[in-house]
Amino acid sequence: MTNRSTAGRLEEPPPTNWHTLPPAQVEKILQTGTGGLTEAEARIRLARYGPNRLAPPKRRGPLLRLLMQFHNILLYVMMGAAVITALLGHWIDTGVLMIAVVINAIIGFIQEGRAESALDAIRAMLSPHATVIRDEQRREIDAADLVPGDRVVLTSGDRVPADLRLVVVRDLRIEEAALTGESLPVEKTIEAVAADAPVGDRYGMAYSGTLVIFGQASGIVVTTGTATELGKINQMLSGIRNLTTPLLRQVDRFGRVLALSILGVSAATFVLGTLWRDHSPAEMFMMVVALAASAIPEGLPAIMTVTLALGVQRMARRNAIIRRLPAVEALGSVTVICSDKTGTLTRNEMTVQRVVCTGHVFDVGGVGYAPVGDMSIEGRIIVPEHYPALAMAIRAGVLCNDASLNEDNGLWRIEGDPTEGALLVLGGKTGFTQHRGDEAWPRLDTIPFESQHCFMGTYHRDSDEDPWIFVKGAPERILDMCSAELGHDGERPLDVDYWRRMATDTAAQGLRLLALACKQTEPQSERLRLSDMESGYVLLALVGIIDPPREEAMLAVNECHHAGIRVKMITGDHLETARAIGAQLAIGVGKPAITGAELAMMDDAALRRVAMEVDVFARAAPEHKLRLVQALQDDGQVVAMTGDGVNDAPALKRADVGVAMGRKGTEAAKEAADMVLADDNFATIAIAVREGRAVYDNLKKFILFMLPTNGGEALVVIAAILFELTLPLTPAQVLWINMVTSSTLGLALAFEPAEHGIMNRQPRPPSEALLSGFFVWRVLMVSVLMMTGALGLFLWELNAGASIETARTMAVNAVVVAEMFYLVNSRFILQPVMSRRGLTGNRYILLAIAACIPLQIAYTHMPAMQAVFDSTGLTLLEWGKVLAAGLLVFSVAELEKFVIRRTRLVARLRLA
Repeated sequence: MTNRSTAGRLEEPPPTNWHTLPPAQVEKILQTGTGGLTEAEARIRLARYGPNRLAPPKRRGPLLRLLMQFHNILLYVMMGAAVITALLGHWIDTGVLMIAVVINAIIGFIQEGRAESALDAIRAMLSPHATVIRDEQRREIDAADLVPGDRVVLTSGDRVPADLRLVVVRDLRIEEAALTGESLPVEKTIEAVAADAPVGDRYGMAYSGTLVIFGQASGIVVTTGTATELGKINQMLSGIRNLTTPLLRQVDRFGRVLALSILGVSAATFVLGTLWRDHSPAEMFMMVVALAASAIPEGLPAIMTVTLALGVQRMARRNAIIRRLPAVEALGSVTVICSDKTGTLTRNEMTVQRVVCTGHVFDVGGVGYAPVGDMSIEGRIIVPEHYPALAMAIRAGVLCNDASLNEDNGLWRIEGDPTEGALLVLGGKTGFTQHRGDEAWPRLDTIPFESQHCFMGTYHRDSDEDPWIFVKGAPERILDMCSAELGHDGERPLDVDYWRRMATDTAAQGLRLLALACKQTEPQSERLRLSDMESGYVLLALVGIIDPPREEAMLAVNECHHAGIRVKMITGDHLETARAIGAQLAIGVGKPAITGAELAMMDDAALRRVAMEVDVFARAAPEHKLRLVQALQDDGQVVAMTGDGVNDAPALKRADVGVAMGRKGTEAAKEAADMVLADDNFATIAIAVREGRAVYDNLKKFILFMLPTNGGEALVVIAAILFELTLPLTPAQVLWINMVTSSTLGLALAFEPAEHGIMNRQPRPPSEALLSGFFVWRVLMVSVLMMTGALGLFLWELNAGASIETARTMAVNAVVVAEMFYLVNSRFILQPVMSRRGLTGNRYILLAIAACIPLQIAYTHMPAMQAVFDSTGLTLLEWGKVLAAGLLVFSVAELEKFVIRRTRLVARLRLA
């Protein structure tokens, strides 16, 4: 091995499987040594490989970003309406419409840049400085100046500045949860591993952006910048296009069809009027403008935005922070939730659940770091002091421990290794706290845990000044050190087969294993040495530890299943652990679980099939999670992806709804997500799905309320043209109805509470049209009813000798009063509203009607309004006729609901 680099440029491109190569070969390939690179060589390599940073993506300028916000079919419809009103000279209406367009564009402009922010967050994870050895001297440099071949020194608390092949390791543990999903810090070695080993199993590598929890090491930089594992995630994020939500896709289709229909009907009406009825083109043009103004739903974009915004507020009160408005509705259409395990479905708090002693298996109650819980045998609560081996094992776990358990404002936290923390919590549950142990059994010396000997040992004296050595570590290693076991009646020869059988059984339940042993003896010298750890120990217990599922997550998963939503767990953790947690959460029960390595070997067609059949995916890398989300979407699913790590960011961005954890989530995950859970609680997702379904229901109710108004007005205008009648509604009167009364009334439906049983429905098909056949029927029926009332009253008043102004005023009021009655009908799509809940269950409905009545009275009787709209005052008898037209719509709509409910009931009875 050389002491420093000797060559200039590298002759061959370096390999990508650095984890398979021994350190000496890595040094040879990268032409480096213990003395590091020379400064001259580092400059040459920096010019070749570029700086160790993630390059920012090309971004659109702010002007182009703003202009692109107007590329939206709904805004085209609104701008079309604004042009029409401008042609008519109604500048106030034009101003209102254009203000709404600009506000929508500004909201979109502000919310864009989510992906760019995610990339910025990932770039921020790179360590700003690095300690390197160059020219045989240790120095600190800017991490951006690192190059392949640099020798980097790592100590506890450092963030790894580049991808390193470790060459010297001392007790090194690195937290890779953000990158791999592994719930525990990973113990590192310098050993090479197989080429197909997943990132989480490459123990000889340290990856850029991960955090050194304990120990020291030095490693050789093998990749920098975009070539690192973190850089690959960054590139995946850059290459993922944003998907629209189901609602936006439906509204886009609906808007296009509606716009084309309006243009087609308007053109046909113009041709018929000029060629068939011999109207002048100028007169027909104004009539067609009135027709288009009546048919365009000007209030739809505004009401949709308000409805979604109200959903955002309600979700925020339930700890779900929405970052992108359409995600509210998209949650309601989710068919599959892909969830990360660690910190999302589980507590991210390691907990002892099982203690195996000679002849007894103890179950441990309680979850998390709170030292509260009982110990039991087959459901029978026991007193630990009555079982000598158990009591001594608990003592060993607390004494042979470098972690600390602290309470802060009612929250218990662990400082140090989570596994050691779990042993302290176990001691706290049984009354043997760390404070008590330190006082009664003071520690005199320690052999820290090192991966090469797989144990930790501590030397103590008890209150009688008797010496004790306690040890904990990997079961295989501790068994080799033991010659006896502690039973209920004292020590006896070690039954190796029993312990191996219990270890296999415990591991099969997804529990991580630790063995605890002790020896009552003095060290061979004043200090504890490795020679003191070789033999003569008494095995006390095997301890089974797991990161337990959240109790609320179990309930939420069950609720999702009832709602027809598949829940899949995609984790970087081990297969057995993932399967065990899945079983506790009722995810993937009775189904196979597969690993990322198996998934990587599948083509896209096989993956699509497996993605729907399998619910538990273990040892998954970022690219695996992304492929799974894509496969599910290709199968027509609406996918929500939850996660908290950097490794989740690409899949979060690709998913229809990305959900990040607010407390334990990385900034990269939060920025890539559509929604952030402030309480890191999977159960909040079920609440958000319920709210999303309610939002979609309310949008459908609004459309079902709004379209018959536009349809009724359009039918009135078409009938007048076809039958050569005087126009019953002027364009200005149409805009009054659409922009003032219709929007005021329709807004109340945005406050409609969720209907009963909303989470017992199956998710709506992603391809479902916004207007089903039934909805088209309802719109046509109510449109005809509104036309009948308005046109009927208009003709009646003209025949009775009333002026054209009075007849038009009657027609406008007939449409508005019909809207008021139909608004109450619209609260329930099929259920009757003739009940206390139906009539008074939404106070905003009553407030909207109460606000609309004075508006309509002002329209009818106020001189200023009469001057603008050519309206006239009405008598009480005429108001009575208007009221009758409204009651006609209400009665027929309720009768239609009754007939449909009765028909469906009869059909179900026949099938039964």
